[in-house]
Amino acid sequence: MILNLPIREVLPATPRAHIVRLDLDGHPFEYAAGQAVLVGNQGSETRKPYSIACAPEDARRDGWIELLVGMDEDPQGGPPVEGRFLFIAGGSGIAPLRAMLRHALQIPHANVGLLYSARTPDDFAYESELRALADAGHIELRQTVTRAGDTIDWRGARGRIGRVELGQLVHDAETLCFVCGPPALVDEVPKLLEEIGVCRSRIRIEEWS
Repeated sequence: MILNLPIREVLPATPRAHIVRLDLDGHPFEYAAGQAVLVGNQGSETRKPYSIACAPEDARRDGWIELLVGMDEDPQGGPPVEGRFLFIAGGSGIAPLRAMLRHALQIPHANVGLLYSARTPDDFAYESELRALADAGHIELRQTVTRAGDTIDWRGARGRIGRVELGQLVHDAETLCFVCGPPALVDEVPKLLEEIGVCRSRIRIEEWS
């Protein structure tokens, strides 16, 4: 399906990413949480993939879809359909995982964790929203920064995601894990998850086809 959608607004997300809202203008637009769209200028054959960062329920209610436009491209995915979820995001890889997380929160009795890695404290997109969900007890949230020097005012975890951080959020071997972010993270995290007992079949990673 090809739609010509106007840009409704552009909002700052981090120093390296913006939130772009595309007005659906009354068009029906059905998709699964975690999926992506190909976006290009009208009349151009060049298209670039961007993950949809809002849940289908949000799009139906608000009348727009939201993209996180930054340095990294994000994957297509599928809607979570089970009970315990762990979303592991690096950088703008939060975009599809945010949509899937918000979708998972609509599932009765869903138990949701998010481990979010960014370069610096300023690079966490949707941070106020995610912290509010954590403060309300809707999600378990852990954050870590990878490039913050000692002079940066950050009291949270530092360094790359490791077994300790994952172990805090993997409640059991049946936890369904979704991983999205830079290539190194997508390569390393599934191996670490398997090392702490998560079956490979319970791990979903970014994959463009």
